[in-house]
Amino acid sequence: MSDPSDREQTAATPDELREQVEQTRAEFGETVQALADKADVKARAKDKTAEVKEQAVAKAGELKAKAAQAARSVQDKLPDQVKHKAAQTADHVREKTAQDGSVWEKTTPEPVRQQAAQGARVIRDNRKLLLVAAGAAAFAWLAFRRRKG
Repeated sequence: MSDPSDREQTAATPDELREQVEQTRAEFGETVQALADKADVKARAKDKTAEVKEQAVAKAGELKAKAAQAARSVQDKLPDQVKHKAAQTADHVREKTAQDGSVWEKTTPEPVRQQAAQGARVIRDNRKLLLVAAGAAAFAWLAFRRRKG
């Protein structure tokens, strides 16, 4: 607040006294406000929550970028023979799925079809994440295979 040497000095005029009183009031007000800010646990918790949320969003963005980079890296390292075989397999799966689709619709009860449709929507909505996971799994498999061999 004020320095003890300030108290020892005497004000020569009423204006100086008023100035000292105003300065003391201002210092006291700042001190009270600082204490009130420290005592406002709810506001401090909100600030901390916002800070943590901001950090989490930033970290999620970093992780997403790293995962995408890893997926690109895996795809770049896959031999053309593997890519060709994967494309052939995908075509075969599409054909087989189309054939089995009609059998599925004829024999499956409606509630089961609705659950399956909901699961398919979830997969479609998270397609990028699933592709990144598949790429990372392929990369891990290739790395394990190279170490083993």
